[in-house]
Amino acid sequence: MNENATTSNSSTAPAIALSPQAEAIIAAAQQWRQHIPGDLHEHVVEAVYGQAARIAERSVSRSGQAAQPTFDRTLDRVLTSKIWGFPIMILLFAVMFWITIAGANVPSSWLASILIEHGHPWLKGLFETVGSPWWLTGLLVDGIYLATAWVISVMLPPMAIFFPMFTLLEDLGYLPRVAFSLDRLFKASGGHGKQAMTTMMGFGCNAAGVIATRIIDSPRERLLAILTNNFALCNGRWPTQFLIATVFLGSLVPAALAGLVSAAAVTGVAMFGVLLTFLVGWMLSRTVLKGEVSTFSLELPPYRPPRIWRTIYTSLIDRTLFVLWRAVVFALPAGAVIWLVANVHVGGDSLAGHFIHLTDPVAMLIGLNGVILLAYIIAIPANEIVIPTVLMLTAMVTGAEHVGAGAGVMFELDSNDAVRQLLTAGGWTTLTAVNLMLFSLMHNPCSTTIYTIYKETGSAKWTVVATLMPIVIGVGVCGLVAGVWRLLA
Repeated sequence: MNENATTSNSSTAPAIALSPQAEAIIAAAQQWRQHIPGDLHEHVVEAVYGQAARIAERSVSRSGQAAQPTFDRTLDRVLTSKIWGFPIMILLFAVMFWITIAGANVPSSWLASILIEHGHPWLKGLFETVGSPWWLTGLLVDGIYLATAWVISVMLPPMAIFFPMFTLLEDLGYLPRVAFSLDRLFKASGGHGKQAMTTMMGFGCNAAGVIATRIIDSPRERLLAILTNNFALCNGRWPTQFLIATVFLGSLVPAALAGLVSAAAVTGVAMFGVLLTFLVGWMLSRTVLKGEVSTFSLELPPYRPPRIWRTIYTSLIDRTLFVLWRAVVFALPAGAVIWLVANVHVGGDSLAGHFIHLTDPVAMLIGLNGVILLAYIIAIPANEIVIPTVLMLTAMVTGAEHVGAGAGVMFELDSNDAVRQLLTAGGWTTLTAVNLMLFSLMHNPCSTTIYTIYKETGSAKWTVVATLMPIVIGVGVCGLVAGVWRLLA
């Protein structure tokens, strides 16, 4: 055995050579230790337990004991309360919708006046001056330009108002509290608590909401979240809700109450979408998607002070302009399609006319009309172009066109009253408006969302289910509303 080795019974350990730096550190530690009264180990343990106790006081609630009152805790007790949480949530969103509706009227009319009332005749005259053929002028000016102009005038003002407020709630830390409040309901409906966060994401964009379901580990609960995400009103459907609620429902009451009634209607549709998410999830989780509900931990972020200018910048660049640009890109070919179906004639009637006359009887049964059905077919690429398509097709059906222009050309609609007059001339009633708002909530996803669902599920079957299921539910709900409406009328 090596003479330098030690046995297990040796009472002394072999010497370890230390560097001069290590020896200096040890010497300094021993010197400082002499200045600390009492046992050093006890001081360290006491400090660890003291810090743990302070963290527990701020983070843990104990039955029968009052937690340390902090600003975050006090506010959370109100905002996530079983009694006050949901009323406050509904009130906040209703106020946001009211501000959006009341604030968007003037700039929307101003943009329509510039782009449509003055811009369209000027551009049309320019094309005629250079000798452009009537069909080229109609396709470019009466089709593509007018559809794009309507997208900008209808969508830009409400989005520029609504999205900054929505982003502000997100930055303040309120939206995670909404997800926390909804967690119990999603669990009761057979879904995952994290679905509350994907639903909130769907209110911005359904495609983004579908991608956000990746945070759900359970394949069954993730598929459930994907199939029901379309019931969250996305960016492209808010303009339809705002305009129809303002033009029809707001006009039923005195002007002083018009904004409140319109905001209440939009809030009701949005809340009905959340209710549908629970009901459809409950049915699916008890039929084709049976399984146990998994658990998770949800950490609420601290409240943060508002960053007004950063919020405005972020919402305008990342949301408003992005969504508007996407709408304009899809409006360009949609405007051309609208003009073509209105001006290409077969057998004495246009293609649009044939479709509208064929589908009108069926659409009337569910409180809609053929124009709305055709508009939703044309607008499959993007929900943002539904309203411009409806207006242009209605102008074609009613003959409300510019003198000397082809079919499908809107006249100047520089106010909500003018829009209401056009739609009323097309046979619209309050029932039509209400069912359009409902059908806007319950119809097929846009093409981007459909493609995203296929990529995320990898299944053509579930993609078809996610596409057709909202349509079936929408037709059923609209038919029920129409039947009850006519029965009580």
